[in-house]
Amino acid sequence: MKSFAFLILILASLSAGAAQNPDSLAYELQRNKINTMLNSRVAKYGQFTESLNSRTGIFGLKTKKDMQKSMDILKEIIETDNSILRETKTLLDFKTYQQEKVVSESKESESRNLGYMRTINKLQTENESLKAEIQNFKHSKKFYQLVAFALGLAIISFALFVYRKISAK
Repeated sequence: MKSFAFLILILASLSAGAAQNPDSLAYELQRNKINTMLNSRVAKYGQFTESLNSRTGIFGLKTKKDMQKSMDILKEIIETDNSILRETKTLLDFKTYQQEKVVSESKESESRNLGYMRTINKLQTENESLKAEIQNFKHSKKFYQLVAFALGLAIISFALFVYRKISAK
């Protein structure tokens, strides 16, 4: 019966946590396991209280069996408590792991962002230097175009001058 209830609990957790990440799902399963153990402990404590009140001996006194039964139930409670403490430690370790993971992911993201910023700054500087080179190239191109135009005009003028001299003779 308990295993069936635990199976239903796991399936419900899986269906409810399908959208969650696996770490959250594992954390929830661990919490559910501890809660199940706590409920078991409460039931055992009820049995222990019942066994303390049971008196099957002569004149309503406790027998050795009654006392042994109480001690056995108390041992079970102690074992359950130890298991609960172990599982709680596992849960706390898991929570610590999650926090450390978040911190490391945050640092990694921060370093990645700084790398992106450096790359952007480098590219902006390179872009500005290329723009300056383009401006220099445009100015030098205009100068050479002006020189070529003037030289072309001079050649045409010289050719006209030579042509007139030759045709005037």
